[in-house]
Amino acid sequence: MSEHGKKKRDQVATRRPEGEFDPEIRVLLADLSQEEGSLLRCLQRVQEHFGYVPDSSIGVIAELCNVSRAETFGVLTYYADLRTVPPAAILVRICGAEACQSVGSRELEVEWHNIQERSFTDASVETAEVFCLGNCALGPAAMINGELIGRVTPDVIAEHVTSLLAKS
Repeated sequence: MSEHGKKKRDQVATRRPEGEFDPEIRVLLADLSQEEGSLLRCLQRVQEHFGYVPDSSIGVIAELCNVSRAETFGVLTYYADLRTVPPAAILVRICGAEACQSVGSRELEVEWHNIQERSFTDASVETAEVFCLGNCALGPAAMINGELIGRVTPDVIAEHVTSLLAKS
């Protein structure tokens, strides 16, 4: 084998693959990424922009914040509010904090999941538990696509979801 062929084969690629959103993310984070300790805020800004943090964006975010890809991925997966997949069209958040638990949020969640499985089988509705929506006096509380609802029941959630689906 020629010396030229060996050198070419033994060279290690030092550039990471380009992500599809890299140019857009560079513009989006230009000011923020220069601040020390801005990794979490950068991830939040990317999520606000895209609705999620694309896997392909981890490299450019790490580069801009001058941290490793591992640290970026660690922060991204540590915080429950950050997501790596696009959200469903309808996001149902049910409060699981103590005040809401004391007035039936656990039972509400079980009943809602049963309704969701029967009536909303497609991927357009996503449900998750959150801890405290700040509506303790009107528990159990839920948030549906950003709208806070107090004294919520499974039927009320179903009505809101049905209405939102009809509009989309």
